Amino acid sequence: MAVVLVSLATIGIGAVGLRLSRTTSDFYVASRGVSPRWNASAIGGEYLSAASFLGVAGLVLAFGVDILWYPVGYTAGYLVLLVLVAAPLRRSGAYTLPDFAEIRLRSLLVRRISSVLVVGIGWLYLLPQFKGAGLALRTVTGAPPWAGSLIVAGVVMANVVAGGMRSITIVQAFQFWLKLTAIAVPVFLLVVAWQLDGAPDPSSPGPPTVRTATTVRLPDTVDVRVEEPVVLTVEGTVDGRTVHGPVSLGVGTARIGAGSSVTLAAGAPVPHVEQVGASSGPDWATPFVGNTGRDHPVYRIYSLLLALLFGTMGLPHVLTRFYTNPDGRAARRTTLVVIGLLGVFYLFPPFYGAMGRLYAPDLLLTGRTDAVVLLLPGRMLGSLGGPWAELAASLVTAGAFAAFLSTSSGLTVSVAGVLSQDLLRGRLRSSVAGFRTGAVLAVVVPGLLSLLSLRTSLADTVGLAFAIAASTFCPLLVLGIWWQRLTVAGAVAGLLVGGGLAGGAVLATIIGGSSSGLAGALLAQPAAWSVPTAFAVMIGVSLRTRGSLPPSAGRLMVRLHAPERLHLGAAGLPPDRHERATGLHTGLHTPSGGVTRPPPTDP
Repeated sequence: MAVVLVSLATIGIGAVGLRLSRTTSDFYVASRGVSPRWNASAIGGEYLSAASFLGVAGLVLAFGVDILWYPVGYTAGYLVLLVLVAAPLRRSGAYTLPDFAEIRLRSLLVRRISSVLVVGIGWLYLLPQFKGAGLALRTVTGAPPWAGSLIVAGVVMANVVAGGMRSITIVQAFQFWLKLTAIAVPVFLLVVAWQLDGAPDPSSPGPPTVRTATTVRLPDTVDVRVEEPVVLTVEGTVDGRTVHGPVSLGVGTARIGAGSSVTLAAGAPVPHVEQVGASSGPDWATPFVGNTGRDHPVYRIYSLLLALLFGTMGLPHVLTRFYTNPDGRAARRTTLVVIGLLGVFYLFPPFYGAMGRLYAPDLLLTGRTDAVVLLLPGRMLGSLGGPWAELAASLVTAGAFAAFLSTSSGLTVSVAGVLSQDLLRGRLRSSVAGFRTGAVLAVVVPGLLSLLSLRTSLADTVGLAFAIAASTFCPLLVLGIWWQRLTVAGAVAGLLVGGGLAGGAVLATIIGGSSSGLAGALLAQPAAWSVPTAFAVMIGVSLRTRGSLPPSAGRLMVRLHAPERLHLGAAGLPPDRHERATGLHTGLHTPSGGVTRPPPTDP
């Protein structure tokens, strides 16, 4: 019922936005008239994805306090965005990241490479949203995984195709406050249940243990690691042998077949899926302590932070939001409000992870730790009686689907905008028709890919998208905004090298799963080496090709950094004369002298 209500509310609120969407500018950037507070709520709605609502808690359950760097990085990334990018990017007058790339460098090649990267990052980010929707619906109803993906894809497509940015701005603002309510209110009930249970310590010595006899059915074949000898009651297969009854497992690894039913006695240590590599005892509460599957923890943490801090400014759906502000000052104010909203939200997921360590450790056996937020209310509040458990479970389910819908909507708009301007331009009767067709493609492709098995968790998959964004658009934006000598050749080389290195690491991790050793750490968290390499290549090649510096670079730098109150264009001209002279606002010059114009102002 919670899923149905959230879906209907999303469509109903989106219908209000549809009535307000009249021009192409409404579809792309909400006519650049969204106030900072309203826009901050919408950004919070689209930014708090499946990784934030479900993934952080699941990782805390398995790995402990080291995972708290995820919410720190997610939030602090907006501080970097505020300082380096927000206002100048808004002053550029661009609709999309490829627009900015072409405005800054006057190159269709840079624009096309940027377009491919936007679509790739968008699709990679959409994958965990659809996977999370399948996991959530399967957890609460037992439905097949594709059902949740289909619901999210259908609702998102309906909203985006109908009303574009104007519509989803209203929807995402509503969904942020729904998500905050859904994750915060149950916490107060869970604290009461935890205190009534004697407030047990989740970091007690030894591996996590079940508090009561627990039966787990394994939907897939899993390789588990046993940290302490344990006796399990199994109906299925263990290491290829059919078992109907107790089986003793010593320290090491074992393979349990798909469809097996495993019962753990009260107090039994929980074997964990190898790729999860759960921490044990005090290690769980101690930073920078390695464990199975998470070796080289110091490198992993710093590389992750680098990806999150600098990847935020390169996320297409995040940057698209800043184009909807009236001016650069409003963009800065929006960013400050966003930091506050995110800081409040991220107080709650770690609590779910800590309680999951006590009341849902069996999730380590299946590897479905991302489901801890959904399962915890039912397990902890059942003893309180009354409707509390059902109410809390309905709230977190509603919040989870709001997370999938809002983030997917933002990503769909950003990808659809690029597809319509760079792939479908001139092929359809209007810009709005191109946008709507792009929205369908933006949803269908990752929706189909989500049916495949991912070897990474929701939060880890999102982290990989951040790594690609940090290795490509971060250097382009920082150097494009703050370094006048960036050339076309330098930008192209940096985008290709950064995107190739980070993209190759991402494919290796998703397809092959996380591996151990230094090589596994470098692939699972590539930002520490791919981001500096991209910057170095972009700067080095630009210095060697300084003769190809775009002649308009100086004027554009003035436009990016001059406060709006001066009412100056890039060369000190009034805005209307500057726009007619350079095409920076009404059209984009191409190397051949033609003009590629942004969408017209009528549908």
